[in-house]
Amino acid sequence: MQINPENPDTSNHSGISRKLSSGNLILVGMMGSGKTTMGRHLAKHLGKVFVDSDEEITKRTGVTIPHIFDVEGEPGFRLRESAAIRNLVERDNMVLATGGGVVLDEQSRSLLRQNGIVIYLKAREHDLWQRTRHDRNRPLLQTGNPHARLTELFQQRDPLYQQVADIVAQSGRQSVHVLMMQLVEKIDAFTKASNI
Repeated sequence: MQINPENPDTSNHSGISRKLSSGNLILVGMMGSGKTTMGRHLAKHLGKVFVDSDEEITKRTGVTIPHIFDVEGEPGFRLRESAAIRNLVERDNMVLATGGGVVLDEQSRSLLRQNGIVIYLKAREHDLWQRTRHDRNRPLLQTGNPHARLTELFQQRDPLYQQVADIVAQSGRQSVHVLMMQLVEKIDAFTKASNI
């Protein structure tokens, strides 16, 4: 687990005020990386509100994410997702678990970087496959070769997660509690380093 020195927003301190003052923690990463589980635990531990962007989209539309994909396709869903992100980042003191594809939109990447500390929960492809292979609520994996599709998505998105992240954490075999405590330490270190 490391603080990401390559995130341009952490290299100068002038643009960091809202990032820190919002009190927001934003989790990004592939489907199956543990964003929702870790987000709930972090929010409870830190006394913040937990928000899942996919759940927010479902509330707004009254239908499931797979249904949106069926009716509007991925482009329609991405429009709804970017609109939800624009709205959600105006809130304060939350832990936000984002959808795996949120980083595909350049404006969303910028909004995430500006409005909270972004944590990339990075998991190995093998672990992602084990966690998602039986889940029928993953529209992008409903293909003839879901394993190949997952690999393709990982290769496409990993550089974007790296680009947006302030902190990169391996979500592997450690327990949720151990990972959460490691994250709390890294968040504290990032905040102190940014306030210098």
